[in-house]
Amino acid sequence: PSGCGKTTLLNLILGIVEADAGTICYNGEDLTRAAMEKRGFNIVFQDYALFPNLNVYQNITYGLKNRPGISTQKEVEELIHLLGLEEHLSKRVDQLSGGQQQRVAIARALAKNPKLLLCDEPISALDVSIQAQVLNLLKELQDKFGTAYLFIAHDLSVVQHISDRVAVMYLGKMVEVSDWKTLYSEPHHPYTQSLLSAVPVPDPDIQKTRKRIILAGDPPSPLDPPTGCRFHTRCPIAQGICSEKLPEFKEVAPGH
Repeated sequence: PSGCGKTTLLNLILGIVEADAGTICYNGEDLTRAAMEKRGFNIVFQDYALFPNLNVYQNITYGLKNRPGISTQKEVEELIHLLGLEEHLSKRVDQLSGGQQQRVAIARALAKNPKLLLCDEPISALDVSIQAQVLNLLKELQDKFGTAYLFIAHDLSVVQHISDRVAVMYLGKMVEVSDWKTLYSEPHHPYTQSLLSAVPVPDPDIQKTRKRIILAGDPPSPLDPPTGCRFHTRCPIAQGICSEKLPEFKEVAPGH
């Protein structure tokens, strides 16, 4: 949900926000002290964040000059072709649809050959039919370029479609991490169970038999989280110790 720390986490990884404590590691390297341009990461923003005074081609190639490790002209042209943007290169971005603008944002991010692409709810503002197109496109581009994605989303069906591994967050804490198949079939944490119970199933007969887990109350303020387990104020199985002690983040099955 909003306020659980997803975008803050991305900003920490990018180096936009400095960490108060702890470390951020990538391939065994501590990134908390590494300069942002040395990380080899890029981001696709929720609101596209394109430059309105530049045309499509200028947006895609923005920042590519005099930068090591970026795409060649041929690679940029191939990327433009893959994203179906050839006919729009001279247009202003405000002349494009939302789906087309998102394609421009993806092309701009991938043009820098990132090792890791951070996606901050990149399809939430798009129509459902366009969402599917963009998701399928991201998977095709990943197969071609081998880029890893860290993908933030509210929509659990989107998460299921795009993910290899899923982390569920609540009030600044990860409550459960697993491969997507295990998480969706065998959720352990009561918050994960509640989230998944809200996902509609296309088969009406199956949908009738499912039990929705409704959480009591509203999420507490992230600025003043509860003591102990941060979920205990809404948890259907909370006990006395939950308000005193943070549960151990432990492995319940291999990789889960």
